[in-house]
Amino acid sequence: MGIFDEIKKKLSHEFIDIVEWLDYTDDTIVHRFERYQNEIKNNAKLIVREGQTAVFINEGQLADVFTPGTYTLNTKNLPILTTLKGWKYGFDSPFKAEVYFVNTHLFTDEKWGTKNPITLNDERFGLVEIRAFGTYAFKINDAGKFIIDIVGTDANFTNFEINEHLKSLISTRFTDTIGEANLPIELYAANTSELSETCLEVMQPEFNSVGISLEKFFIENVSMPEELKKEIFEYSRIDKLDLDKLTKFKTAKAIEAAAANEGGTAGAGMGMGMGFVLAQQMGGMMNPMSSQPKATLPQQNTPVAPPPMPVQVQYFYASNGQQAGPVSFDRLKALFANRTINRDSLIWKQGMADWTALKDIEELKSFLGGSTPPPLPGN
Repeated sequence: MGIFDEIKKKLSHEFIDIVEWLDYTDDTIVHRFERYQNEIKNNAKLIVREGQTAVFINEGQLADVFTPGTYTLNTKNLPILTTLKGWKYGFDSPFKAEVYFVNTHLFTDEKWGTKNPITLNDERFGLVEIRAFGTYAFKINDAGKFIIDIVGTDANFTNFEINEHLKSLISTRFTDTIGEANLPIELYAANTSELSETCLEVMQPEFNSVGISLEKFFIENVSMPEELKKEIFEYSRIDKLDLDKLTKFKTAKAIEAAAANEGGTAGAGMGMGMGFVLAQQMGGMMNPMSSQPKATLPQQNTPVAPPPMPVQVQYFYASNGQQAGPVSFDRLKALFANRTINRDSLIWKQGMADWTALKDIEELKSFLGGSTPPPLPGN
């Protein structure tokens, strides 16, 4: 660069009397206003647009901060810089200071996620691993603190440069919050809204300490290994289903499937059985006398139909103020064993006039132990 080019550069910057920043990007957080040797002309105009804050730095020290508006730069509008410089009667043009424009609008849809699985200790499944990811939104709420603590002398600071720091902070605080929640493993995915609000409250002070406000925080998904997910689903079904009803249902479905399979052995056997029954019924209708037993003939062994299955008593029970059931006797005993219900829980079955405590129902007293018979009468 020749001497005349240097002179042109100096003159073109020295006579700039408008200090402003037009942001044509979506990711710039801080932009330093460039001019020759950081010189600003006396009575220059400072234009700060909506969504911006202008920060003056003098020799690495925070000076004046300007919110949106138009200002004339002189000792009246630069009280802190005037004090730092020791100007008593105004200052000569040009004066030196670094001017940083800070973007204060909301940065949305920033991604976060756990880099490594989080290990948790679940009471039923032992040590398990989960992952989580989501989005967050932030904005700069203290421009001076943000520049001093984070930006430093960077002339063009973007959200990419701060995102890695914020993601690490979020991942650490999220892990702490999840660990302290101590929920059953399947409830983390079902309570993402509540966990998101809790994480937002926990992380907010950390963000504020560097001049950033965490505006929104969302957990979009909490995932776990597929093997664990299948195990949880099976455990949930077994815990909710009546095993007696489930067995009967599967038996009925198996019989139905065998009957529908006409080409198979089971279908053929069932078809033959039904044929024999129909043949016997038709023969009885055509020859009523043959159905009467003869005294001279020995009695033949005929198939005897089994008695009807005993109707199993179904019980309703109260748990956490809610009615549940019906369940079988064995299922009710299992609920008592795993402390879902206790001796004072209210029970009702068909034929009872009102709900009664378990300990007062005769056939359920066996749950309580103590099978010693009462003393004989007269002793």
